[in-house]
Amino acid sequence: MLILIAGPYRSGTGDDPEKMAANLKRLEAPSHALFEAGHVPMIGEWVALPIWHAAGGRSVGDALYEEIFHPVAGRLLQLCEGVLRLPGDSKGADNDVRIARERGIPVWHRLEDVPGCG
Repeated sequence: MLILIAGPYRSGTGDDPEKMAANLKRLEAPSHALFEAGHVPMIGEWVALPIWHAAGGRSVGDALYEEIFHPVAGRLLQLCEGVLRLPGDSKGADNDVRIARERGIPVWHRLEDVPGCG
């Protein structure tokens, strides 16, 4: 399955690049286990960041950032077959969960609950 890993990226960082990078590492942490279980892990920032940079994005939270980041997740959720929601406050991740549930896509809150990862 293509599984979106959702959790805090920008939330709680004050837009500090080091804190955001640490959050991305936390999002990436379960990716190998998902891959080993036969899944393809996906993180919205893996897609949104290059698009934002290519479009000329300069400052986290600028109009271009807002135009790209959350819509990317919505588009990815048209392709994903599951969502792994990691702990932590995140409006974006909460929105991903809402969209997934509306579309009947399974949402797991623990890696061990994802098929093949237990």
